[in-house]
Amino acid sequence: MSQTVDRALSILPLLAEGPADLGQVAGRLGVHKSTALRLLRTLHEHGLVYRQSDQRYRLGARLFALAQEAMENLDVREIAHPHLVRLNEECGHTVHLAVYEEGEVLYIDKVESRYPVRMYSRIGRPVAITVAAVAKLLLADLPEAERRAVAEKLDYPPYTARSTPDAAAFLRELAKVREQGWATDLGGHEESVNCVAAPIRGADGRVVAAMSVSAPNVVVTADELLALRPLVRRTADAISGEYSGRTPIKEAT
Repeated sequence: MSQTVDRALSILPLLAEGPADLGQVAGRLGVHKSTALRLLRTLHEHGLVYRQSDQRYRLGARLFALAQEAMENLDVREIAHPHLVRLNEECGHTVHLAVYEEGEVLYIDKVESRYPVRMYSRIGRPVAITVAAVAKLLLADLPEAERRAVAEKLDYPPYTARSTPDAAAFLRELAKVREQGWATDLGGHEESVNCVAAPIRGADGRVVAAMSVSAPNVVVTADELLALRPLVRRTADAISGEYSGRTPIKEAT
């Protein structure tokens, strides 16, 4: 049975390359045409493949509908939360998760620091979009025209002497973030608070969320916080793998 399932599933990536006839499918699977036909008929009955008028097979509309439904029902917060908790337990600092929605970057999850000094951020509240590390990652992933349009319509409040001053500087920062794959806020919103962030990506490689670790100078220096960057990026990669379905399912023991 497992071999039959494996063969049937192997047909899908083949047809993702383009329509194929029965002989091509059988040849790729290394099976007799009758076996390939039986598999194709089963997939056709479930709407996962479609037989064209030229007798070639292509991926069926049902497959795309299932993929769309699965993506819509994915909850990045639910997937990310256990990873955020583990990161917090390891480093002790405040951990945030944020998304970009309707022109704002919003915190959708937060794990508090173990230290007495706490962050004032709250779940559901927008971040300081021109300086926050998570915002830089989310906006850096936008197409260039959209990225420029967003940057040019933003206000640039001078929160501190390190705040982003204008659209030109913001666009330069976003280009840097896009290239390096991580972002920081080193006193840009609050003089005494530093932050390092990493992107969470979906199956298509696009950034769907961003996570960060933040801490005040009285707890750790900026350099000490930046030393956590590999750990932050590994955590983001782990969330990305689970969210996009790249992480193998562990069998129960």
